[in-house]
Amino acid sequence: MNLRVVVADDQALVRVGFSGIIAATPGFTVVGEAGNGAEAVEAARKTRPDVILMDIRMPVMDGIEATRQITGAADTQDVRVLILTTFDLDEYVYAALRAGASGFLLKDTMPVDLLNAIRVIAAGDALLAPSVTRRLLGEFSRRPDLAPPQAPACGAELKDLTDREREVLTLVAQGLSNAEIAGQLSISPATAKTHVGHLLTKLGCRDRVQLVIIAYRAGLVPAA
Repeated sequence: MNLRVVVADDQALVRVGFSGIIAATPGFTVVGEAGNGAEAVEAARKTRPDVILMDIRMPVMDGIEATRQITGAADTQDVRVLILTTFDLDEYVYAALRAGASGFLLKDTMPVDLLNAIRVIAAGDALLAPSVTRRLLGEFSRRPDLAPPQAPACGAELKDLTDREREVLTLVAQGLSNAEIAGQLSISPATAKTHVGHLLTKLGCRDRVQLVIIAYRAGLVPAA
């Protein structure tokens, strides 16, 4: 599978650097670059990438509004947005997740981790930087105003989950990957992936970020 990526950052050196790393790696193709949010939205519409690496602070249109427009439009709603940030708990990251971003990545990440993050986001398989993400998403339970508006409510839907699905949802919220969930529950990774897929469908979620938010809001796991 060849992953198609757009890189959006207002700093040319950062943009060129990320694009160079991605383009030089088999299995990846850079299909566009953007120097501001408006260009990122246009690139998403023209190229329909699997993932957009999105800076937050950009001129003309910031990365948050660009993310909102991309994930909210019918023709680009399947595009995954991976936020690039300098700070692990930047206040803007909360807004980015509300806008529909699937995860975030620190700009000082090593190349191998950058490439893995793109794969992860494209597959919707796991959250990024678990130690940071758990703290970040834990804020949603303490600050209801941060909850993404597109995340479904966590009331009646949870009663339709099986006991196993509730177990899996709790482990997803703790930042475990499918392989780690499989080990914890003594099931195969394929079975764990199937359970996560059922959760996404039953709860109307687009990715694991929303599953984590629902789990926190439902009280399945304590705030970090």
